[in-house]
Amino acid sequence: MKVTILGCGGSGGVPMVGGDHGEGIWGVCDPANPRNARTRSSIVIESREGKRLLVDSGPDLRAQLLREHIGVVDGVIYTHEHADHVGGLDELRAINRMLGAPLPLYATEAVMRELEARYAYAFRPWSGSGFFRPVPDPHIVGMTDRLDICGLDLQLFPQRHNRIPTLGLRCGDFAYSTDVEHLEEESLLALEGVKTWIVGCFQYEPHIAHAWVDLVIAWCERLRPERTILTHMGPGLDYETLKNALPPGIEPGFDGMSFTV
Repeated sequence: MKVTILGCGGSGGVPMVGGDHGEGIWGVCDPANPRNARTRSSIVIESREGKRLLVDSGPDLRAQLLREHIGVVDGVIYTHEHADHVGGLDELRAINRMLGAPLPLYATEAVMRELEARYAYAFRPWSGSGFFRPVPDPHIVGMTDRLDICGLDLQLFPQRHNRIPTLGLRCGDFAYSTDVEHLEEESLLALEGVKTWIVGCFQYEPHIAHAWVDLVIAWCERLRPERTILTHMGPGLDYETLKNALPPGIEPGFDGMSFTV
């Protein structure tokens, strides 16, 4: 199984739009280090058979797929409904054209209803000819479902992201937990024995909606994964500084990072 990090930035990416002369807001991140340039968070999981599952379709999706030479995915699963995770849904029409068919989309009922409200044109019945809009094939999932998607054995588990729930997912020895600041005991149990864990970590200080460095370290002290990779990082986390400060086994991710599990 191959995992590719399409993006590992927060909702505004790094740099964020702005700056005195429009050059962007880098925070403490060194703009000379390309690993500090972060698009919105998303990953692709590829099965041994070559099927690809996209986790979230953020607003940077087109550029991310082109950068990684990923021309097609076979399904999409959404962790939650925030714009930095769903805002690239319209780009999925290019995937429809590659597949020549509707694209399976997986989400909880609440998230699917939100997608249908925001992208009503995409969820209209398809005539069966041409893809002038994205054409999803929607599938409702439960927060604790075990599913076979794209040849991947997925165990879903709930996470808390301040006021809303998000989906975490585990596939064998790998797990993905973006946009999370609290894990109930049942979810920690679902993560036990995981070897590689990508987990959201927005900043050093405690945050109302996102995990922070010390919280991720505490989770890792309990779960003891062999490798933990941070994602959804804000402009307060410089790549080299963070890499040198983290305990062994924990590292910052970067856009385009890929590995096999």
